[in-house]
Amino acid sequence: MTPHSLAFYVHTVTTGTLLGLRPADSPDRVSSVLGTDFAENAFGRQAMFRDYGLAEFHWHRARAGDPWAGHHFSIEVHRLARRDRTIPGEVLRSRYGRFAPRLRFEKLRRLLDRRGVPLVEIPEHPGNAPHHRTFWQPGSRTAVSYIAVHGEYSTPGTLRVGDVYKIQAPVTGQEVELRRERTRG
Repeated sequence: MTPHSLAFYVHTVTTGTLLGLRPADSPDRVSSVLGTDFAENAFGRQAMFRDYGLAEFHWHRARAGDPWAGHHFSIEVHRLARRDRTIPGEVLRSRYGRFAPRLRFEKLRRLLDRRGVPLVEIPEHPGNAPHHRTFWQPGSRTAVSYIAVHGEYSTPGTLRVGDVYKIQAPVTGQEVELRRERTRG
């Protein structure tokens, strides 16, 4: 893994942005930075996401004629293990160089700790536990999920225990509290 691609992950978790893009940015703003090479997926007329290879941006709206409102973005780190040269996408590759097929959670955590950016473990969604564990950066409202235990149908066979699965922003304090209440109840 190049130091530049590690810098990409550290910057994203630290700031809750991707190349300066915020989760709330419009589809046009995202395309102005990441380009027009994406796959677009719609769920009716109220939700859509664009897949840029490594990054996905998600939007929603109340009615078909309303403008899209940004919901979240994710960095689908697990896709790198496919070793498909089109991932992570031309813009990220030209800016950060080569991305290794795996990102070790403990390595990312150590780099963040050195910069004074703590990660706090939060309860996992019931459908992902115990196979995944998620850590949250409260300041940037960013979550990092990694493989904790292999499961035949629950985790990709191309990842090892300790590999980052994905990074997502935002994960709000309210969502974290809902997850905690679920585990207490």
